[in-house]
Amino acid sequence: MYSREIQDKRYSPIEKGMPIQGTWTRPFDEVDLLAIHRPYRLPLPRGIRDYRIKEWESFFIQNDEVILMARLCNMKLYRTALVTVYDKKNDETLEFKKVIPGGAWRLPRHLNNASIDSRSYGFFFRIHTWLDAGTVSLELDIEPTKKRKPLTAYATFDLAAKKTTPMAVNLLFSERRNMYAYKAMSAVSGDLVFGGRHLHFDPENSSGLFIDSKGFYPFRSRSVWGTGTGFDSQNRRFGFSVSEGNTREPYGNNENALWLNGTLTPLPPVKITQSSAVEGEWIIQDMEGMVDLVFSPRDEDKAPLIPLYTPSEYTVSIGSYNGLILSADGEEIPLRNVWGCGEKFYLKV
Repeated sequence: MYSREIQDKRYSPIEKGMPIQGTWTRPFDEVDLLAIHRPYRLPLPRGIRDYRIKEWESFFIQNDEVILMARLCNMKLYRTALVTVYDKKNDETLEFKKVIPGGAWRLPRHLNNASIDSRSYGFFFRIHTWLDAGTVSLELDIEPTKKRKPLTAYATFDLAAKKTTPMAVNLLFSERRNMYAYKAMSAVSGDLVFGGRHLHFDPENSSGLFIDSKGFYPFRSRSVWGTGTGFDSQNRRFGFSVSEGNTREPYGNNENALWLNGTLTPLPPVKITQSSAVEGEWIIQDMEGMVDLVFSPRDEDKAPLIPLYTPSEYTVSIGSYNGLILSADGEEIPLRNVWGCGEKFYLKV
């Protein structure tokens, strides 16, 4: 059975000018990747080093009726806000994309009590992370247009109520360049109004995954993620997040995880094989026999990110998962048509 070392809490993933590698169950007090001493061979100015750091915060929230996905990204050359709402019963999708040249705002360096927002005419997107109080909240307010229905949402992750164990990782691309990720899965409460409908996120049947990430990503970087949440036959809440990227030594440390009733199981590295067809299945497996999933996309949204400046692209597919995942205790968690999403990210910036 796969296992990995869970390290004691550290103040920062950077120590004595060098990134450390590992997995933790507590967030860092500060994540400042500019504290790395000479991440590149040449002594580059601070502004150029800062430009190479890409960062984002994202949400995946769902209940029996709806899926809500939201992401704020700062790629330094540009910033993006992406919001997707999928109505399961009516098979209806609402999408909002905003791309802003430049990187004026930056995401917080800590999650203890910090916020970030993006606003413009007819649009408001705010994230408040308050881990000192065990909460993460999302606020959205998007006014209607001729082609888009209005959307208002407020959702809160309660990380304290069920004693949810999060995961923080720091992974290396090279000796002095790294990526950091914090992931937490919990019950969600709140409300969503769109298209004249009012939907309530009841924490008894609503779950979500929150991700905070920063990294000195390579100039050309490809990553694939898979995420899903649900309830098993014993009505236990579960959720998972798996990815295939290009970090070093993924067996020892990676960002793959399963949560079962708030208990964290770090998962081994996985291989994600995708069909060439747009709606083809994804096969997600590992070498330890802990992850054996098939993702069947039902709806795909391709979001080009400033194609005039860069060919970077982000694609998200909503669909269902079937298969099984093993917990740290060796218990099989069968997945039968569990709703989730698959994401593909090509970065060249």
